[in-house]
Amino acid sequence: MVERPRGTRDFYPDEMRLRNWLFEKFHAASAAHGFEEYDAPVLEYEELYTRKQGEEITQQLFNFEDKGGRKVSLRPEMTPSLARMVMAQAKTLPLPIKWYSIPQCWRYERTQRGRGREHYQWNVDIWGSEGISSDAELISIMVHFFKSVGLSSNDLVIRISSRKVLEEVLGSLGIDGDGFTKTCIIVDKMEKLPPEVIENQLSEIGINSEAISKIQRVLSIRSLDDLIQNLDDQSEAFSELSVLFQMLDSYGLSEWIEFDASIVRGLAYYTGPVFEAHDRRGELRAICGGGRYDRLLSSLGGNDMPATGFGFGDMVVMELLNERGLIPEITSRCQDVVVALSEDLRPAAMSVASKLRNNGRSVDLILDNKKMKWAFRHSERIGATRLVMIMPDEWKSGKVRFKNLDSGDEEDLLFSDI
Repeated sequence: MVERPRGTRDFYPDEMRLRNWLFEKFHAASAAHGFEEYDAPVLEYEELYTRKQGEEITQQLFNFEDKGGRKVSLRPEMTPSLARMVMAQAKTLPLPIKWYSIPQCWRYERTQRGRGREHYQWNVDIWGSEGISSDAELISIMVHFFKSVGLSSNDLVIRISSRKVLEEVLGSLGIDGDGFTKTCIIVDKMEKLPPEVIENQLSEIGINSEAISKIQRVLSIRSLDDLIQNLDDQSEAFSELSVLFQMLDSYGLSEWIEFDASIVRGLAYYTGPVFEAHDRRGELRAICGGGRYDRLLSSLGGNDMPATGFGFGDMVVMELLNERGLIPEITSRCQDVVVALSEDLRPAAMSVASKLRNNGRSVDLILDNKKMKWAFRHSERIGATRLVMIMPDEWKSGKVRFKNLDSGDEEDLLFSDI
């Protein structure tokens, strides 16, 4: 038997209904905040990813040479494609851009709970707006989605920090440039690795024990009041975060958010506020994450533009919804099932089904010669509301029998009146 590739998923109809339900919630939250949908090819030139993250990213890419000898890759994330699109029309696009997408992304990595080699990711981004209000708007759209699927602040917390916190701390220690980037990658693993492993990795890139102690102390801070005690009085990071938290309070989101200095995000292109949503029980990996990335375009050969956004995978949130008993039972959207009681009435059943469909009904026409018992079971299984029966005597009189499957009531209607 031929199996599907490891780390990928099949979506049978019942699973597809759930996926569509989830995506509809993504669409609704985006629309409620005035975002417009876009899309891009799943296949891009490999250079789009290596220019931003270096050659080491190729180990995680589904990459190959096409028949013309060009190096291409399935997209591991959507942001580089979005950046390419923005650069292509940067002089004509009206700013700010408020766009979203739900792309399928591919990464060749170890599969684990809530993470496969392919997944769908709700991406929401704002380009061309320097104000911190854009970052607050992104957190608002996330909470809007969480509420729409039945999750509350008792289930989730959005942890917020800023890359500028780490920049200021490391800058005071004389760590910048490539050293800053390497440090960010290491400290982003703090929750996943033992402290001694983090210390060893920081030592390996040339950071002394005193500096390591200060980094660990600052990254353990969980309140803005404690943060300012460890930064300069004129700290830009503290000032920016204070404004952000005030704005989120205006949105009524205070119970959803916490300051957490350990949130740094591993990608080097983040430049300001960063955030991640976590389940409060701490049983799952981060549900989503993002932040401000004002200097991405220059890494791709363009002129920089302020930008902020987040990526939200479909797999982890479904794990959380399942644990909380919030996965809805979604039946087929079929409204009517039409059945002919004999083979010679099949043309009549086709005419009835066609007329109902033209009137806007969703209709499942039973194509084979099935007994009424089977038709009833089938109607119940797919959640239909009516069983439409083409019966010999009634059809001779130009009538069709409709059975309401909720109430059990039946009535005969003239074909001409349907």
